[in-house]
Amino acid sequence: MIGQLPRSLDVNGTEYEIRTDFRDVLKIVCAFADPELEEQEKAYIALRILYVDFDEIPEEDYEAAFKAAISFIDYGNSDDGKPSPKVMDWEQDENILFPAVNKVAGFETRSAEYIHWWTFMGYFMEISKGVYANVLSLRLKKATGKKLEKWERDYWNANKSICVLRPRLTEEEKAQKDKINKLFD
Repeated sequence: MIGQLPRSLDVNGTEYEIRTDFRDVLKIVCAFADPELEEQEKAYIALRILYVDFDEIPEEDYEAAFKAAISFIDYGNSDDGKPSPKVMDWEQDENILFPAVNKVAGFETRSAEYIHWWTFMGYFMEISKGVYANVLSLRLKKATGKKLEKWERDYWNANKSICVLRPRLTEEEKAQKDKINKLFD
């Protein structure tokens, strides 16, 4: 029905209640980005967090439950299969992302008792001005090989700490990097 926010998902003909608060979904998104987790672990975490009664879902329905979960997380949009360049990181961008969302929402979203994920994504998708919008625009230009204008290069160089996406490393990769860095100390 138009204007209704989903609070359950259909999995092979059975409706299962889901956790719809944006904080729950962001936990899932962060798990997806964790290089320490295997794909199967990420899927389990998503199902365990999202479905209120996860233990009631038959094991043979896990794949369908995961597909329904991904569709919900993707705001009901389907993936066209084409990989898009990574231009954001929910955790790294938190300090510039939430002020932008809050500006659109008109209140501090993190202090709200509850905000449906799709409502939060609606706020997020309306971000059009400000630091976060600038950073995303610059990242997208760089990721797609477009030339930055002089002011954009200046902004990028002056704000690298927020503009450059830092790669997520496993503990093993971090240890290796530290070992190499110690060689140059």
